[in-house]
Amino acid sequence: MSKYVFRRVLIAIPVLLGISVVLFSVLALAPGDPFEELATNANVPPEVAQRLRAQFGLDDPLPLRYVRWLTSMLRGDWGFSFQSRMNVVDLILQRLPVSLFVLGSAYVVALAVALPIGVFSALRPYSFFDQLATTLAFFGFSLPTFFTGLMFILVFSIWLDWLPFIYRSDIDATGWRWVLAHARQAIMPVAVLGLFQGATLMRFVRASVLEVIRLDYVNTARAKGLSEGFVVGKHVIRNALIPVVTVVALQVPTIFAGAVVTEQIFRVPGIGSLLIAAVLASATPVVMAITFVYAVLVVAFNLLADVVYGWLDPRIAYR
Repeated sequence: MSKYVFRRVLIAIPVLLGISVVLFSVLALAPGDPFEELATNANVPPEVAQRLRAQFGLDDPLPLRYVRWLTSMLRGDWGFSFQSRMNVVDLILQRLPVSLFVLGSAYVVALAVALPIGVFSALRPYSFFDQLATTLAFFGFSLPTFFTGLMFILVFSIWLDWLPFIYRSDIDATGWRWVLAHARQAIMPVAVLGLFQGATLMRFVRASVLEVIRLDYVNTARAKGLSEGFVVGKHVIRNALIPVVTVVALQVPTIFAGAVVTEQIFRVPGIGSLLIAAVLASATPVVMAITFVYAVLVVAFNLLADVVYGWLDPRIAYR
């Protein structure tokens, strides 16, 4: 298994290099300039702006700029944000805890909703519960997060006045009051993201369990006199989760992308809102760093899914 993982990592390296080339080229050739504000500022002499461009190598050939950017990324130097006046690494680390808290909680909610409902719907196909869960799931993943987010704000913040609709990072409280205040303002963004992802996962879980539960070895296990709970837990769910692992692994990076809209709606000071602000301000180093991190997450979770396959199904050989 270690050789398999090692080979997969070696394959991932040229994939990430190719992604970095495309990403850097697209962003470098895109309209916008990090020094646009200086160029239009009458108080900044043109020679100062030109000297800064030369210092940061913005007028160098594109291949040279790419090599310099890649080597700096590998050393941990992700560039400097002229708009925020701080290093990109520090800027991302400043926003990362909030994003991890909101997105991690949302994915826990998604799994807690999708797995039991999907399994139970497959065990009772076409029952009232199955039809109700399927209908709600269709509504869940058909409605975009910006629409459900606005509906949550309208109902729970404006009409009922139960929850705050602006996420604040500077809460003036300590101890349990601080924890409860953060949990209270995270309820709506977590629910919006979690229910959207959970609706999609529930359909995959249901379809996978339905496919496995009709196979011959499941009927054989029942014919041996094994209890229904043992058959479902040992023979059905474990094998049915194999294709679901792919969806779960690939949805972890996409939930970061989906959080871009949700963080804007609820003013969550996370990575998604940072990416939007960087795009609007033409902060190319920040945009390149965040999008490259997204690409690394996609490749890493694909590798994780391949490894989990072997744990779920011993028939899969690592070769």
